[in-house]
Amino acid sequence: MEEGGGTVSAAVREHLRQLCLQEFPCGAGSWNKSRFLPQTWRTWRELVPREEEAGGPSEETVEDLLDLVCSPQSPWALLEGSSAEDLFLRQLAIRKPQMLKEDFLYSYFRSLQVVDKEVSLVDKDLLKFPKLEELVLSANQIKEIDAFNLPPTLKVLELYGNIITSMKCLCAHPPPGLQHLGLGHNKLLGPLQSMYITSQHWPNLVSLDLGFNDLTDLQGMVASLSTLQRLRLLILQGNPLALVPYYRGFTVDSLAQLCVLDDITVSSSEKHQFQGLRYKADVLAREAQFVVTIGNIRGVLDSSVLDPEPGPQGPFITYSYYVTYDFVEDEEGEGSEYGGVLAEVRPGVLGGGLLWAHGVSLSRFPPVGVTPSGSPFRRLGVPPPTHRTVLFSTVRRPWADVIPCNYEMQHTIRDLVPLKAFLLAGTTVTIVEEKILSWPVVPPPVDSFSPTKGKGEKEKGEKEKEKKEKEEKEPPQEQKGTKKKRGISKEFRQDPPILRVLGSGLVVLEPLLAGDPLVSTLCMFGVIRTLESDRLTFLRLWSQGRPRTRCQPCQVRASSWLTARPFSCVLTWCMNFLNEKKCKVSALVHGLGD
Repeated sequence: MEEGGGTVSAAVREHLRQLCLQEFPCGAGSWNKSRFLPQTWRTWRELVPREEEAGGPSEETVEDLLDLVCSPQSPWALLEGSSAEDLFLRQLAIRKPQMLKEDFLYSYFRSLQVVDKEVSLVDKDLLKFPKLEELVLSANQIKEIDAFNLPPTLKVLELYGNIITSMKCLCAHPPPGLQHLGLGHNKLLGPLQSMYITSQHWPNLVSLDLGFNDLTDLQGMVASLSTLQRLRLLILQGNPLALVPYYRGFTVDSLAQLCVLDDITVSSSEKHQFQGLRYKADVLAREAQFVVTIGNIRGVLDSSVLDPEPGPQGPFITYSYYVTYDFVEDEEGEGSEYGGVLAEVRPGVLGGGLLWAHGVSLSRFPPVGVTPSGSPFRRLGVPPPTHRTVLFSTVRRPWADVIPCNYEMQHTIRDLVPLKAFLLAGTTVTIVEEKILSWPVVPPPVDSFSPTKGKGEKEKGEKEKEKKEKEEKEPPQEQKGTKKKRGISKEFRQDPPILRVLGSGLVVLEPLLAGDPLVSTLCMFGVIRTLESDRLTFLRLWSQGRPRTRCQPCQVRASSWLTARPFSCVLTWCMNFLNEKKCKVSALVHGLGD
C-alpha cells in the first residue's frame, strides 16, 4: 500500500501494525525458532512449521502462545472492542505466520471498519481488496468520495458521522450490488438530494439510512424512493422533512413495499389508515406544528413579607411571577410581526387569548450578535441563544403557594432547517419575579400669584391648599389596611419593573427530533424558601384574617417525595406533533388542527 496520511489505506496499515503480527507472541522468533528449521525433505518448498512441540526450554508451545493472545488477563490480549477478524489474524500469526503476506491480507478481508481515525480520503488502494463486501468509514472527516475507488463487490457502505454535503459524488460510479447505504448524521442539505436516490444509481438497495441530515423536501424524496423496488428499510428521522405532522402517514402510503420506517415496523393497519394520502401531496402544508404547555410553579418565596409597610407617600410594592421560554423564529413566515404566523393562541386558554412575549410586543428579534441592551435576554440576565428566537412568557400571576400558569401555545414553523437546530440546542426555561414600585401622583403646585387668576379663583386655590395640608396632617383612618385600600382613590405612577430571575434551566428537546411525540419535564431550580420566610408569610395571612394550615414542604406529585422546600416549576413541555393517528385524512388536508 502506498503511503498517504488521512487515507483509508494508511488507517488499515496502522491498524495491522498495532496488531503486532510479527512480534511476540505472534510471528517467528526465539520463542518458536525450532518449529521453522529447514528439513532436507522440505527444501523444495517454503518453510513449514513443525507440529511437534518446542525443542528447547526457552521456547513456547503453540497452545501457550495462543493462551497469551486469547486470555483476557494477558498483557498481550486484544483491546476491548476488537473484531473477530483481529483475533483470527493473531491466532494465524502464531500457527502459520508465513501465510501473512500482502496478497493474503488483501484477499482475506471481507469487511473493513475504519471508525474515528480522522480519515478524509478514500484512496484507490481499496481496489486491491477483491472480496471486500462491507466498508464502514463512520466518524471520520470525509467530505467527498471518489466512487471509482470503491470496490465493485461492496454490499454494505456506512459513512455515518462525516461531513458529506451531497450524494452526487457517490452516484458517479456506485457499486452495482450495494444493498445497504448509511449516510446518517452528515450534512446533506437541500431538495436536490432526492435526485441521487433512484433505481438508476442503486438498483439493489434494500436498506437506506439518511437520518439526521438537513433534507427538507419530503414529497420529492418520497417520489425518488418509490423507484427503489427492493427498498424495505428506511430511516429519515432527524431531518427537517420529518417534522411535518403528516410525515409518517404520507411516507407509508407512498412506499407500499416498505417494511420498517425509522426503526418502527409498518403495520397493515397503518397502511390502511393512511391509504390515499399520497394523492393529496399538493395540498398538504409544509410546516411543523408544536404545542407548548406550562403547568404550575411551586415553592416561590413571597418577597412581599420582607418589605416594610409603606407610608402614606409610598412606595406601594407589587410582585408578580411568570415563566419564559424561547422558541425558534420562522424566517419564512408572512409579515414582520409575530401575529399568528409562528404562534396561535387557543381560545379560552389564556384568559381570552392573551399572550405576552417579554418586551411589550411580539416583535422579531435582531440577528445573532446584534442583541441590544434592552432586549429581553439581556434584561433577564439570560445568555441569548445561538439562533434567532422569540421569547415567550406566561401571564403574570400574583404570589401563591401554588402559582397556576395554565399556559398553552401552538407554534407553526415553516422554516424547518433552523427548527432542527433549535431542537438540538433545546430551550431555556426561566422563572421571573417582577417587582413594581408605585408612587402617589402629586399634583403640580398652584401659582397663587398668577395674573390670569381673579380674586375669587385665588381664594379658592388657597382654601384647597389648606384642606390638603389638613388631610396630610391627620393620621389615616385604617393604619392596618391593605395597600390597595390606602390608595384606592389615588392615581399612581409606576417605576420601571425590576426583574429578578429565580431559576433558569435547559429543557432538552432532541427526543422530538428523534421521533418522540412528547417531552415532559419537571424543572427543579433549588431551594429559595426558608422556615423563617414561611413563618412570616403565615403571620401575615393570619393577621389578615386568612388562617391556613402550617406551610407544607414544597412537594410535587407525591407528598413524601421531597422533604426540603425547593423551588420547582412543574413544566409540561408538550411540543407535540398533531397526532396523525387520531386525524382522518380529510382533517390532515384541511388544517390538521380542526
